[in-house]
Amino acid sequence: MKKAFFLFLFALFAITANAQSSKLNIIVFGAHPDDADVDAGGTAIKFSQMGHNVMFVALTNGDAGHYSKGGGVLAKIRMAEAREAGKRYGVAYKVLDHHDAELMPTLEVRLEIIRLIREWNADVVITPRPYDYHPDHRNTAIAVQDAAFLVIVPNVAPDVPALKKNPVFLYTYDHFQKPRPFQPDIAIDISDVYGQKVYGMAAHKSQFFEWLPWLAGKLNEVPDNEKDRLEWLAAQRFQEITPAVRESLVKWYGKERADKVTNAESFEICEFGRYPSDKDIKMLFPMIGN
Repeated sequence: MKKAFFLFLFALFAITANAQSSKLNIIVFGAHPDDADVDAGGTAIKFSQMGHNVMFVALTNGDAGHYSKGGGVLAKIRMAEAREAGKRYGVAYKVLDHHDAELMPTLEVRLEIIRLIREWNADVVITPRPYDYHPDHRNTAIAVQDAAFLVIVPNVAPDVPALKKNPVFLYTYDHFQKPRPFQPDIAIDISDVYGQKVYGMAAHKSQFFEWLPWLAGKLNEVPDNEKDRLEWLAAQRFQEITPAVRESLVKWYGKERADKVTNAESFEICEFGRYPSDKDIKMLFPMIGN
């Protein structure tokens, strides 16, 4: 009887360990609180719904991004907004305490990124491309790129064990054409969770209903009530699917499904990390085809 009980416990432990090991760990870097939401919010929801682990990381505290607030007061507001957004997406949300508009790809920042990737045991690392109007966005990309190989080097940041294999590093979509346009190697259908993505973005009230409308000269257009605000934000952030992204959707979902997609997020493979095969991509993005 005792032997049978121990065999049962061993089998239960093995099943639990196998289930845990099958979980994917995704980490998305942005320069500011709200960047990861815009770039990969829908895909993050898909991962979360399937039981995988996602962390959003803002490398700055966003303390400069407003027309009437700033410094520590704004940083606290943006931290609280990020926490709420994390709950809405079902992800962990970490905001580092670097000043907005002052981020540089220093050794200190690189080591922070390496440690975060290792601690998260990341399978996939997502970051913006280094071509952007905002220096924080560019420097986020450079710092993450610089960490790509080093996450598997034991003597770099030796206080956190190096990863056994390099994650797949991916860039998020942008519309900039020089020095070269974005290449959508992977495209994810987020049509059914676009509303939830917008709801998550709306947690960043100081950004999407104050700062960004002010920059665009549309502050007077922002509705007062939440329902209208969500509809307004959904319309403001809606992006037509480009022919290149549509082609990528056809590759991953088939033409019949791809033709019906209304909202998508796409990613470009960064060659500085592990280069995935199509089979690898289907394993790392199990929502493809579902």
